[in-house]
Amino acid sequence: MTKKKQMGIVPDNYSVLITEDEIQQRLEELGKKITNDFKGTNPILIGVLNGGFIFLADLIRYIDIDLEIDFIRISSYGNQRESTGHVKVLKPLSADISGRHVIVVEDIVDSGLSVQFLDNMMSAFSPAQLKFATLLHKPSKTITDITLDYVGFEIEDKFVVGYGLDDQQNKRNLRDIFVIHV
Repeated sequence: MTKKKQMGIVPDNYSVLITEDEIQQRLEELGKKITNDFKGTNPILIGVLNGGFIFLADLIRYIDIDLEIDFIRISSYGNQRESTGHVKVLKPLSADISGRHVIVVEDIVDSGLSVQFLDNMMSAFSPAQLKFATLLHKPSKTITDITLDYVGFEIEDKFVVGYGLDDQQNKRNLRDIFVIHV
C-alpha cells in the first residue's frame, strides 16, 4: 500500500507528528546502540502487544547480533484513550528469561505504570539484565520512577495513532505517527 493510498484512511483532524522516514532513521540509531550494548550476548526482546509489534519488527532489522523474540500482552487501556491505572496480563511470556539479557519493547510510555508492572514481574524471574525500549515517551505524563534505556522520541501529551498505536484498535497500520485533534 502506498502512502498516497493510505491517506484515504487518515481523517481531516489528524496531523503528522513523526514521519515514517524519521521513525526508520531513529530505529537505525537505536539498533546500533543495542548492538553495541549487547555485543557478545544473545538477548531476548519481549514485544508488548498489541502496539509494540511493528516497532519490534522494524527495530530488530537494525540490530546486528543474534537475538530471540517473545511477546507479552498486557492491558491498562481497554478501549479507552486514557490508562485505567490497572494493568492486567492477557498473554503471558512463553520464554524462560532467567539469567537472560532482556529488552522489553513498548510502543508508548505515558504514566509508566505498565513499565513499572513489567519491571516488577520480570525481575522476579532474575534476568541477567533487564532493559526497556519505547518508541514514544510522554515525560509530562510519567508518574512513576522508571528507567527507559532506549527512547525513540519524547513527545508532548497528545493522543497519537499510527505505526502500531491505535484508536480503539484501528489506525495501527498507518506508516506515520499522527496527532488526533479533537
